[in-house]
Amino acid sequence: MVFLVMLVIAVAVVVLVMRAASAQDGGRGGSGGIGRPERPPRGPRPPRAQRPTRPVAPDDDPEFLRELERRARRDDGSLN
Repeated sequence: MVFLVMLVIAVAVVVLVMRAASAQDGGRGGSGGIGRPERPPRGPRPPRAQRPTRPVAPDDDPEFLRELERRARRDDGSLN
């Protein structure tokens, strides 16, 4: 039982040391890790394309409401 506890502690210490070492060299892992080739550093990401705006419902569109009000005034001269 003591052997198992010591093994878990040893694994935890190794993991913490590995994380600390990778944090010091920018997270690139220096040697690239076991079995992985070292990757070149990434450049800046290109800006994201903006999402297209959704269509606005007519009752939410201020331009439409102004036009509707203008037409109503032109037709009979009152708002009712």
